[in-house]
Amino acid sequence: MSSRGLPLRLKYLIQIATDVSVHKADIKKITTHQLQQMKNRGEKISMLTAYDFSMARILDGAGIDVLLVGDSASNVMAGNETTLPITLDQMIYHATSVVKGVERAFVVVDIPFGSYQGNSSEALRSAIRIMKESGAHAVKVEGGNEIKESVIRILSAGVPVMGHLGLTPQSIFKFGTYTVRAKEEAEADKLLEDAQILQDSGCFAIVLEKIPAKLAKKVAKQVSIPVIGIGAGGGVDGQVLVMQDMLGITKEFQPRFLRRYADLDNIITGAVKAYVKDVKSSDFPNEKEQY
Repeated sequence: MSSRGLPLRLKYLIQIATDVSVHKADIKKITTHQLQQMKNRGEKISMLTAYDFSMARILDGAGIDVLLVGDSASNVMAGNETTLPITLDQMIYHATSVVKGVERAFVVVDIPFGSYQGNSSEALRSAIRIMKESGAHAVKVEGGNEIKESVIRILSAGVPVMGHLGLTPQSIFKFGTYTVRAKEEAEADKLLEDAQILQDSGCFAIVLEKIPAKLAKKVAKQVSIPVIGIGAGGGVDGQVLVMQDMLGITKEFQPRFLRRYADLDNIITGAVKAYVKDVKSSDFPNEKEQY
């Protein structure tokens, strides 16, 4: 039977199914190879954090390139003051939820504090657990030369590794402050050296956090792998922000580099207040909202 003889509603449903199948076929999953190609052709890489299925599905559908299951979950999801308390089991839980909501984006997971710094064997075990149990695509570690052995060991198992230099939150008690890093020549030189070490060790990308823009641009030109910045200026290959900060869910954190794209704190508060009012007044549910 031709489509001409089909009922209008059936034609509509067939068209929807066709559109969905075409859309799914058009989705091109992001890989380390594609991220490298993006750098090579000068296309900026977009990256945000995610910690749960529902938000991951929204961010993925909006076209984000990389989702970072960050140990910042310790702060924004669990209410801890630092990233240090979050465990490997908790990171795997968040990562598993995120991966289920993703069709296109590349998912990177932070290996949490205390799960890789001790020795390279522990680092490898942690990375393998994350990959096997969550289905994520890569892991991220903080540090340079001091974790070189762990990076190489993880890569030996075929697990892609993203580095992280500059302000490294897992070392906050060492630094004693969240101020800009690598402003002095000695620390800047070490950061440049560490970036080269991470690349030579096999990292597919590096995050630079809260360092001078000129230095970040220099790093991005020095290494051939993608460099993602957070508070590192626009001269790098991409940007990452914590999703709750960018959407205005958190209000206490207001660094210079943060641009808020929404004010969900007020929107959600208003919606909840309206709900409470409607429940108290017996306006909700009405006759149309019950069985």
